[in-house]
Amino acid sequence: MLDHTIRLYKDAYSGLSKESWYLSLVMFVNRSGTMVLPFMTIYFTQQLKFSIVQAGIVMALYGAGSIVGAFIGGKITDRYGFYYLQVGALISGGIMFISLSFLETFISLSIGTFILSMCNESFRPANSTAIAHYSTEKVRTRSYSLNRLAINLGWSFGGALGGLLASVNYNLLFYVDGCSNILAAMLLLKLLKPVQKQKISASLNKIPIPVSAYKDKKYLFFILLTILFASCFFQLFTMQPVFFKTEWHFNEQFIGLLMALNGILIVLMEMVLIHKLEGRRPSLIFVTAGVFLAGIGFSLFNIFPAAAWVAILSVCVITLAEMLSMPFMNTFWISRTNEQNRGEYAALYTIAWSFAQVLAPIYGAVLIQKGGYSLLWWVLCGVCIFTSFGYYALHKLDFLREWKLRLSAARP
Repeated sequence: MLDHTIRLYKDAYSGLSKESWYLSLVMFVNRSGTMVLPFMTIYFTQQLKFSIVQAGIVMALYGAGSIVGAFIGGKITDRYGFYYLQVGALISGGIMFISLSFLETFISLSIGTFILSMCNESFRPANSTAIAHYSTEKVRTRSYSLNRLAINLGWSFGGALGGLLASVNYNLLFYVDGCSNILAAMLLLKLLKPVQKQKISASLNKIPIPVSAYKDKKYLFFILLTILFASCFFQLFTMQPVFFKTEWHFNEQFIGLLMALNGILIVLMEMVLIHKLEGRRPSLIFVTAGVFLAGIGFSLFNIFPAAAWVAILSVCVITLAEMLSMPFMNTFWISRTNEQNRGEYAALYTIAWSFAQVLAPIYGAVLIQKGGYSLLWWVLCGVCIFTSFGYYALHKLDFLREWKLRLSAARP
């Protein structure tokens, strides 16, 4: 039994390129220092004495900056390549994190936070494009999962260290976060050779690809569905902790353990799960199942009474939903790209998540105000189930298209 388990994990991590491992190491170092964001609102209100409205405006500007950064990052990636953009984004983001520690007025922090977010998020389209470049189609989903594993490990480490540093001096958060960004850039330069922008004809792809992601109607529908799902998923980190504290009266320590459980399960299980599933069914089938399962996970808060085991069960179900859906979302969008437009597709996918991050706390708060947490959980359940049918409809469009192509090919 032990030998079988060891072999299973070995197989799950085998076949990945060394460059994919290097990128994941860079991501781990970068995310290990990502400790400012979870404490920003507290820093603004407690340390700088901003009102909650002012703090909300600054955080909204962070979301706006991430959208602009993703758009610009995608354009630069398609025109000049992903390598130097990653380096530039990490270094500029590191400098901005350190600079932010010296800003104390509402106006200066609003501007600084927007620029910081723009620099930070321009990294994502380039990084997504790099993962695709360094992986083959056979292991591409696992390559993205390895990157997610590094992110979750880094978040866990960074969150724990951030809490310790915040208890000493909030400025330490900005210094460590900035230095980790710059260190990640140095690692990338050391481990990976520069990659020149390649020109590959779209005719080499299996499906016809529009010149622009913004003209790909099917992809735009996919992005809309992703915004809906992501806005539900982000409730895990916005409204759910407040629900556990105010409604179910869990202490902070247990709430922290519940949030850590999500990352631990991903680290332990996702690569093995993807190894078993990759290539067996179309990617949108797994996305459909995952998003549907997320809806069930949210509904558990209304179906069962307040209890620790219900909270644990819900986190486990939603984490499984995340592991089923998110890696295969990457598989879907990357399948529609070539080297000429991959940055733009990656940017639009990043923008979807950034927009959802801004949207989630707004409509979550409104639903709670109108009908309490019970209304929130039922709405999230309904949105997820509705969205899962949307993803399935996209899959059926692909199926019908392939069937028509085969029928045409079979005619004399």
